Amino acid sequence: MPTSTRPPRGQALAAGGRTLLRLALLALGNTLVVELFNHKAFTDGPGSFWTFLTGAPLAFAVDVLLVLASLIPGLFLRRRVFWYTLISTVWLAAGAVNGFILLNRMTPFTMADITVLNSGLDTLPNYLSKGAIVLLALGVAALAAGLVLLFWRGPRCPQPWGARWRPALASLVLCAAVLGGTWALAFRTDQLSTVFSNLAYAYEDYGFPYCFFQTWLNRGIRRPFNYGRTVMTNLGDKIEAARAEAPAEPLSDVNVIFIQLESFIDPEEIRGLELSRDAVPNWHALKETSSSGVLTVPVVGAGTANTECEVLTGMSTRLFGPGEYPYETCLQDQTVESIAYLLQKQGCATHAIHNHAATFYNRDRVYPHLGFDDFIPLEYMPAAGTTPQNWAKDAVLEGQIRKALDATPDQPDFVFTVTVQDHGKYPDEPVLTDPAVTVTACPEEDRRWATEYYVNQLYETDAFIGRLVEDLEQREEKTVLVLYGDHQPALGLESGDMAGDSLFYTEYILWSNFGLEQRQEDLTSYQLSAYVLHRLGITDGILGAFHQFFREEPGYLSNLRRIQYDTLYGRRYLTGGQAPYAPTEMEMGVEPITVTDLYRSGEVWCIAGENFSPYCRVYADGEELETVYLSPALLCLKQDPGELRPADLEIRVVDQDGTRLSQEE
Repeated sequence: MPTSTRPPRGQALAAGGRTLLRLALLALGNTLVVELFNHKAFTDGPGSFWTFLTGAPLAFAVDVLLVLASLIPGLFLRRRVFWYTLISTVWLAAGAVNGFILLNRMTPFTMADITVLNSGLDTLPNYLSKGAIVLLALGVAALAAGLVLLFWRGPRCPQPWGARWRPALASLVLCAAVLGGTWALAFRTDQLSTVFSNLAYAYEDYGFPYCFFQTWLNRGIRRPFNYGRTVMTNLGDKIEAARAEAPAEPLSDVNVIFIQLESFIDPEEIRGLELSRDAVPNWHALKETSSSGVLTVPVVGAGTANTECEVLTGMSTRLFGPGEYPYETCLQDQTVESIAYLLQKQGCATHAIHNHAATFYNRDRVYPHLGFDDFIPLEYMPAAGTTPQNWAKDAVLEGQIRKALDATPDQPDFVFTVTVQDHGKYPDEPVLTDPAVTVTACPEEDRRWATEYYVNQLYETDAFIGRLVEDLEQREEKTVLVLYGDHQPALGLESGDMAGDSLFYTEYILWSNFGLEQRQEDLTSYQLSAYVLHRLGITDGILGAFHQFFREEPGYLSNLRRIQYDTLYGRRYLTGGQAPYAPTEMEMGVEPITVTDLYRSGEVWCIAGENFSPYCRVYADGEELETVYLSPALLCLKQDPGELRPADLEIRVVDQDGTRLSQEE
């Protein structure tokens, strides 16, 4: 009779217990390293990490158990060592990425960052040198090769499936039970929460593994309490009644220009900062004569798209999952009410402008669902000057705004512009040879050079604002200009460093060239558009009228959640079960790219035309001709075109990733 090779049950349990203990120690080690990154212990010291460890031990235990739960499936596999190495590598890499991100912006690493991975990789040269990027790529390649080799040649568990699955399942059940109990106790003692009013603080208070999972699993807007047909019908009736009781005569033939200013704040708001001169003189001059106020925004240091989303749609992005970008989720495949759609009803042509890549935050896909007729991204602009950190300067936007206004002489315009010049990362060493503004006193000396770089970018953006206002003053068309900062800069500021004692305050200015009454009013970014429309006598829209008439009423935020849920995830009771808007047939660029001539000049062939950009590529019969951009009216070919005529040429606009944005024949 053959002898059984299966170990006695007692030995098997003991071996399984030792294996689980080793995995628990591995999970503990991984979590400790991840949290050291999360609390910036390698750069700022261990103080924050120690406070988390001693102040919220149950939250830390939940983080360890989450990492352990991701390791335990390896017990079912033959290639256990490979699985443990792979999962540990993922956790450590995620922790390192989070640490790097926290050094360069004030918002931690979330699942939403993975959804915009391509956009993030595009901006990597703004944060790392070419040499560092090469070393990073080599490191990733070496790590991938090591994992492949470990999978191929690494050790394998000799136990058959029958001997593996029982202890593995028991370990998984035990881990789940302990995790569930610890999770519940952590919530009972307020060491964990699902409410992330400040994402950066939540990561510090609850730990990276728990918070990252929340940004992955907690998406969209939860069904509100007391949501149903009767409640929503009554709410819709109240909005209509309020609109009827406050009739207004809309101002016609008014251009409306919104400019979202990247990382723009008044430097005077930073306590203890002293400059050699006023960095934003035009901003200060406009505040003296225009409506203005504090603007509460949903993000700090990063997250431009969420402030933008709030301004355009009137929706609060804090009602979505923590760290979620609606531009990357629900707004890619459905329309919502927006200021662009509401102004279209007033006869406006609607234009979007941004001096950065068209695909950043998927704006090229989202803007048609927000009502824009055309979009002018960086790829459709003439060559723009760049900052030492390789961001396009805002001066290029002046001509693009003018072009949008001139493109539709027979109708008013809504122009929504997003700047980028003031974007971080801000260098820690002097990079400006002759700065217009110098820092004479800085609250934190180690931020002196970063702050000086930042205020000099502000100075140039402010000059662009001044030139734009001068141009608008000379136009015969009535115009409203709305300026606001999207969030505070990633300068490592704390709330106590700011005059308003908050990191979520910026400012807005409402200027007009036809004497609109000056008022002072503080707003949130999701109220800004409704406020501007109300000043123009426009009370259209559900969310627009709701913000105009109910923002001081009890239950305002609860009803805002109901409206947003109904619009995006519910039965659409407020709009008769249908989407009230259709996507626009958005054009890329406001004017067509045209070819007028093909001629030889000396040793080179030239293509004459209009509206060329550095991203234009010339094709003939499907083959690309090597092209050099010279000016908006001239391209140069590096090869003889032979018998080709201007009519044979096709101009494609291709971004730096090779994505074709449009083509002109």
